[in-house]
Amino acid sequence: MAGTSGLLDALRELRRRLDGELFPLSVGDVAADRRACRELAGQLDDYLLPRLEAIDAPLLAVVGGSTGAGKSTLVNSLVGADVTVPGVLRPTTLGPTLVTGPADEEWFLGRNVLPGLPRVTGHGRGEPGTLRVVTAETLPAGLALADAPDIDSVVTANRELAAQLLAAADLWLFVTSAARYADEVPWGFLRDARERSTALAVVLNRVPGDAIDPVRGDLARLLAANGLGDVPLFTVPEVDPLEHGRLPADLVRPVADWLGEICADARSRAAIVRRTLGGALDSLTVRVPALAEAVERQRRGIRELREAVERAYDAGMAAFDDGMSDGSLLRGEVLARWQDFVGTGELMRSLEARVGRIRDRIVALLTARPAPDTRLRVALGSGLEALIRATADRAAERSLEAWSATPAGRDLLARAGVVAAGRLGRASAVLPDRAAAAVRDWQGYVLDLVRAEGADRRTTARLASLGVNGTALLLMLAAFASTGGLTGIEVGIAGGASVLSQKLLEAIFGDQAVRTLAERARQDLRRRVRGVLDEEMTRFTALLDGLLEAPGPAEDTARALRECARAVRERRHTLDLAATPGGPRDEDGAAMHSGPHGRRGGT
Repeated sequence: MAGTSGLLDALRELRRRLDGELFPLSVGDVAADRRACRELAGQLDDYLLPRLEAIDAPLLAVVGGSTGAGKSTLVNSLVGADVTVPGVLRPTTLGPTLVTGPADEEWFLGRNVLPGLPRVTGHGRGEPGTLRVVTAETLPAGLALADAPDIDSVVTANRELAAQLLAAADLWLFVTSAARYADEVPWGFLRDARERSTALAVVLNRVPGDAIDPVRGDLARLLAANGLGDVPLFTVPEVDPLEHGRLPADLVRPVADWLGEICADARSRAAIVRRTLGGALDSLTVRVPALAEAVERQRRGIRELREAVERAYDAGMAAFDDGMSDGSLLRGEVLARWQDFVGTGELMRSLEARVGRIRDRIVALLTARPAPDTRLRVALGSGLEALIRATADRAAERSLEAWSATPAGRDLLARAGVVAAGRLGRASAVLPDRAAAAVRDWQGYVLDLVRAEGADRRTTARLASLGVNGTALLLMLAAFASTGGLTGIEVGIAGGASVLSQKLLEAIFGDQAVRTLAERARQDLRRRVRGVLDEEMTRFTALLDGLLEAPGPAEDTARALRECARAVRERRHTLDLAATPGGPRDEDGAAMHSGPHGRRGGT
């Protein structure tokens, strides 16, 4: 249609934005969000885009309604031929049948309407998941009737297909019966038609002769109460059908004449198409922003899961900091090795001539026992590795607990699988190797610090008496210089060690340099441990990143959806929705208005 290219572009961009999984997690009422997204994408594919591309194409009237309302019988009776297969078994309509005149057959055999449904031809029952297209000479040009599955079918696929067909229709011919007209399910669909200004007529079918007036009157009352008082209402009494399951022609003639007038008058047909199309477009201004909010809710849920993991590992880093300063690293094996290093005179002997140190190393080699400084370094490294492992285990446990406490987290863990979820609650299998490498690299860094600081000639001379390794050990201990967490004799020993190592380091480097070196050593260790914890954290965040990768909900999806809705609203005026006078009339001769704002036809 001329002048609507901008509107078509906006709709195509909207449809593109709906591709992919926008709602991967159980956040909010995710089932409703997913359903709304499917329905919107389906209406764009099945109706809005093809109809806007061919505004003057034949009109599609979908005959829908409840189980047992007599939809198939009504279609056969309107066409005057056996084009559908009515029956007593439910569900009767397994695959929808579309009936069209010969002039419009090519249009409906193509993928112009309901492009996702494969076409089949011929008589008989339609196969599930297909659209059977048949022709009838009696059907006027410009009109097709589609016999939809039951909207309240026990088969979920049938209910969804019925909703899909109704969303793709230019006109609803909604069929109910005297026994089912008050059911809630049909009224949900009728209210949707009202909200979207869908062109609509209601056929009250199978009404016993003595109940026509009261039942019709009650249905009219309900229509008015639901804002549908202007909807054309046709009544078909209950009678024994003629052979082939068709109703007497005179009983369905008012409906047939009404449909015929629509098709005979191009202006009336165009008014119906434009009203239904306009109502569907107007609904986007509400439905799309609501979908955008749901996408934002989804991303907030994902972000909250990420923040829970980050908090857990930040808490782990804080626990490691406490472990460095509370004296726990100077307990047990480290404390014993410090006693060997200091209490047995090893530290003092290291201050003697180089010959003394060489002698000790030769003795250690011959006795196969490491020197006390080596044992102290190993013990300190083992203590650090154990602290890193405990920190990582607790952070993983906290992360798993946080995720398990939310529906979104449980959903994501379920996707990961029971076994994988259990492994997430503790440190990874490769953590010990990573922790050992981090500690080993840190100890090498401290050695390099000592070498670099001792490059000065005078410092070199002082450093030579203690040795680089021994000095580096003292600097490592200075990084944990604290007596917090120690008791009794431990305080005295550790405190004495701290004072002694501090004095010796100050004698070599000076007090300010020692403070700087110790701080640099601490910060480098923290950086390496943080890196190890970040690697551990990726086991959780990788699951979240997988949700956000294409085709998941991209960061700009919600904003883009709102922009699409705004573009549709701004370009909506290009569609001519002017009411057309002299349109078709209902069974009582009243003017037929295709939306909720005109007079109600029929009595």
